[in-house]
Amino acid sequence: MTRTATVNYHVHKDERQAFELDAGGIVGNLISPELVVTQVTLSDTRTAKRPVAFAADAVEFITYPSAVQDFCGDHWKDTYDRELTQLLNNKLNAREVMIFDHTMRVDDPDATRKPARNVHSDYSEDGAKKRLIDLLGPERAATWEDGHYAFINVWRPVEQPINSAPLGFVRPSSVDPTDWILLDLIYPDRKGQIMGLVGNPDHEWIYQSVMTPDEVAFFNIYDNRGLPSIGHSALDMVEDPSLTSIRKSIESRTLVRY
Repeated sequence: MTRTATVNYHVHKDERQAFELDAGGIVGNLISPELVVTQVTLSDTRTAKRPVAFAADAVEFITYPSAVQDFCGDHWKDTYDRELTQLLNNKLNAREVMIFDHTMRVDDPDATRKPARNVHSDYSEDGAKKRLIDLLGPERAATWEDGHYAFINVWRPVEQPINSAPLGFVRPSSVDPTDWILLDLIYPDRKGQIMGLVGNPDHEWIYQSVMTPDEVAFFNIYDNRGLPSIGHSALDMVEDPSLTSIRKSIESRTLVRY
């Protein structure tokens, strides 16, 4: 079964482009580079004939219920971190897992963190190496660099199934290397770097319809041994127009050592 959705692609420019986050010291204030609104066709992984697997596609969808039902405050973090560590150990055979960031996103104009509506991947090569040092320190980071490590994102709906703004992915095999551009992330206190994706009619978009809080998508956002990063974005689409539920999700950034 195929569906359509709207996404916002980046564009090629001669100069380096950037996002400014919490611009002007205002939490949640975002200044974005130029984006191109584009309609894309989606394949629903629940009914698609071609399977989706992490090793081939840099993303996988699984049923993985959590004992955490309330993500308010901080009481849930230890339990949830243990669950995600077990997930990555079992599914990816990771020997070390560090979970370093949880971001709750709510599709509401007043929310501090809204779904990211630009086609991107979370780290460039330089950005990933800088983040590795930030997390581990120079000496330990050098040890990890000698082996195989990756940054993995784990994404889950919160409270209710996703009816609007689901998370969509572009199969890496359909992406030309020239489709990627570097983007700076400018925070009030630091600077990072991600990858933005420029539109290409050959892109093959996939998503999983009506994901529930008992399901997760885990996907590669940087791998130092060459597994491709996967372009992804919130999709402007609605599954059931008769429902008015707001999309809520939590994404967890993790560092794994194979």
